[in-house]
Amino acid sequence: MSDVVEPIPGIKPAPHRTLWIGYTLYLLGSFTFALNGTVSKAILLSGLDSARLSQLRVTGAFLFLLAFVAINRPWRLRIHRAEWVPLIAYGVLGVAMTQYLFFVALQYLPVGVALLIEFTAPVFVALWFRFVMKEPTRRMVWLALMIALLGLALVAEVWRGFTFDAIGLIAALGAAFALSTHYLITDRQMRQPEPRDAVSLTMWGFGFASLFWVIAQPWWSFPWSQFSGNSDPTLGPLIGDRPLWFLSAWMIILGTVVPFWLVVASMRHLRASQASVVGLTEPLLAIVVAWIVLGESLAALQLLGGVFILIGVVLAERSRAQI
Repeated sequence: MSDVVEPIPGIKPAPHRTLWIGYTLYLLGSFTFALNGTVSKAILLSGLDSARLSQLRVTGAFLFLLAFVAINRPWRLRIHRAEWVPLIAYGVLGVAMTQYLFFVALQYLPVGVALLIEFTAPVFVALWFRFVMKEPTRRMVWLALMIALLGLALVAEVWRGFTFDAIGLIAALGAAFALSTHYLITDRQMRQPEPRDAVSLTMWGFGFASLFWVIAQPWWSFPWSQFSGNSDPTLGPLIGDRPLWFLSAWMIILGTVVPFWLVVASMRHLRASQASVVGLTEPLLAIVVAWIVLGESLAALQLLGGVFILIGVVLAERSRAQI
């Protein structure tokens, strides 16, 4: 998964919901995902390649999820013939490319900016359903698009000729498009006569992403020696001067597996509409964490742009006739 927290399709709330438990779990998931953006950037600043970091994250998460599914739901390890193509596309485009492009963006952009741009994915999803799938969509989709674009313009400070590196902006937009693929394939899989549960679907997404990276860059050429060093000591007491192997383990366990579990657990107490509102806290939390830990700050107009992006995302998610 990306660092964007979304409601998990296919998981229905329990009949007797305890809302405060659901909100607490989801907020904890959002916070750990948000914190992971800063941790990942600390690793990247040490010189590790973004493609290798993506490979490490998806492979580590896959092994943890594989063990969980093998113990608790072994029948979900089977892949039916009709699932092969969508699951491979889900892993390569929806997981591997989302992770990779987000990490590339982190090398050039503040954490909050990269995440806000990636967060526009639901707007592209709404446009896909409107113009490609020809599904009935409310006119609100156009309002969502305009507000999101205005927000992007403010975040990128276009009146100053783009204050951020073009590579970072393109990579963040690419991550948004890749995340859109992630959502679309998830939607398709959950609409099947026998839909996959969110855990096994995510597991195979990470699995095929791992396989893609093994083919693209074999493990025997992995630069393990780079993990013998420490992060930049100027990054603060939380992540500064920490062993890179420790930060990498944090990224996999506390930044991927644990927050995913928290989000899945929260959906037993929340409706998707409730969870989607809480999920909007992630980029805001990421901005605060990056400001405290990395000293990355955004101007007032950029923060306003972030608010516009989040409003556009909410409108886009509500633009489909069936919510």
